[in-house]
Amino acid sequence: MVHGLRARSQTATRRDVLLHAGIAAISIALGRAAPAAELTPLTFEQLYKSVGVRDLQFSDLVLSLNGHMVAMRGYMAPPLKAESRFFVLTREPMAIRPFCQSDADWPVDIVVVYLDRATPMFGGGEAVAVRGRLEVGSATDDETGFVSQIRIVDALVRRI
Repeated sequence: MVHGLRARSQTATRRDVLLHAGIAAISIALGRAAPAAELTPLTFEQLYKSVGVRDLQFSDLVLSLNGHMVAMRGYMAPPLKAESRFFVLTREPMAIRPFCQSDADWPVDIVVVYLDRATPMFGGGEAVAVRGRLEVGSATDDETGFVSQIRIVDALVRRI
């Protein structure tokens, strides 16, 4: 029993070290230093606790991070135009653009990223690191009509 607790404790310690190393790596990739306490890494696997036919249920972690600074890695979906203030972050590289296909073709675990300023977009399918403030809950973009459930706003993005 004690050996099992010690093994779990060592696993938690290794996970904490990797977590903090990931925060540092994302901060460096974004070209800005950020104290680990202020920037929480978030993965696509952590977004929802359940995905059903009728609704999505946000994870407790995501709900607790609403309004806080987060860092994510993913892929930039092909942008609508060469310079923009927003893009869609996906778990896997995608070849389709927002609005060019029905929403049935989009995975449920996308994150809309609103940049802190208009930025030249990378090519679709590029791996990127994103840092910004997490917003949770349904919202419709006034300009495009795009509906999102999870957003990272005032964001910075860098190719990785």
